[in-house]
Amino acid sequence: MTTTVQRVVHASALIDFAGARILTDPWLSERRGYRPGEPRAVATAADLPPLAGIVISHGHYDHCDLDALASYPDRDVPFAVVRGLAARVRAAGFRRVTELDPWQSTRLGPVEVTAAPALHGVPEVTFVLRHEGRTVFFGADTLRVPALDEVARRFPEIDLALLPINGLRIRPALNRQVVMDARQAAELTAVLRPRLAVPIHYAFTAGRLREATVLKLVRDRPDLYRDAVADLAPDTAVHVLAPGRPLTL
Repeated sequence: MTTTVQRVVHASALIDFAGARILTDPWLSERRGYRPGEPRAVATAADLPPLAGIVISHGHYDHCDLDALASYPDRDVPFAVVRGLAARVRAAGFRRVTELDPWQSTRLGPVEVTAAPALHGVPEVTFVLRHEGRTVFFGADTLRVPALDEVARRFPEIDLALLPINGLRIRPALNRQVVMDARQAAELTAVLRPRLAVPIHYAFTAGRLREATVLKLVRDRPDLYRDAVADLAPDTAVHVLAPGRPLTL
């Protein structure tokens, strides 16, 4: 079975399990203070391929762009989302929504989806996606928390991990960190032991003013993750993917 992954932008990716495509954390527009910082591989929701399902880790705009997603023509595409988000998804016109707490599972077409822990300041989950012997971990934009170590115990053979790396901090909250950084993502990689890893969530820019006063982050440095993985998890091959470039597992 051929499984491929393509980054759309930020933490949004298309994971194709032999034709069963899962879209993660859709972000298909931009607004002031929210710029992707890299070309988007899909211009609009109408340009998306037929999907087996969509997973949404949490309700922040850059991970849950329901206004832009509303132009996707299949209103019956199934969703797996963090608990508390279903009403918003249904309000956008989509009818099939399953809310998940950590370690609960559902199916999106033929793909088994299991929610896993996360910590980000708002309710969030990460996801493990499995189909016909392939296992993908999607890390959304969580912090590196000990609860994620349980993923490795429950899923000891992970083919691919998609992990955020920009180390986002909130300046007015005493620089409180809300997203793991490259070194922390490499430490998690050493625990998960995936064959392949792809860094995500690193090109986003909030603009000069917001980054000077509100947000602190390390931008456009996937090399920091690649180098840290070489040190901490040398058996994992890191692929830095430009949006739209496919990687075959």
